[in-house]
Amino acid sequence: MSIQKYQSGMLVAEALNYRAARQDMISSNIANADTPFYRPRDISFQDTLVAKQAELNNTNSSNLELAQTNDAHFAFKNEKDNSKATLFFRDGHMARNDGNSVDLDVETTELSKNSIMFNALVSADRKASSIFNNMIDSSSKVS
Repeated sequence: MSIQKYQSGMLVAEALNYRAARQDMISSNIANADTPFYRPRDISFQDTLVAKQAELNNTNSSNLELAQTNDAHFAFKNEKDNSKATLFFRDGHMARNDGNSVDLDVETTELSKNSIMFNALVSADRKASSIFNNMIDSSSKVS
């Protein structure tokens, strides 16, 4: 198995895990549509996947490093940790009288979009695996 195929598979596997976690999060929002004072949650993982891809490709991110010109200066501490997905509350919708701000239209739309992305990742991974397997099969027949 080539290194690039292995790295691509790892990235797809991680993306599938995050999509599954997002599916659970959205399902939880729908299940709590009648819970008083419930705020819908979501998960963001795009930055995490970009960081993981950079790590797998041994490339640095496009961030400019901060120069420390004097030893008396405080060292720069990156507060943003890209190793994990970010959990956040999805606001912007009017809360009902019971304080719940779950909008079923938004949740079902997000659920559908997430399912489509999950299926697209599975399909792309199958396609890449089948191309790779066909190359191996055809190269063994030539010998």
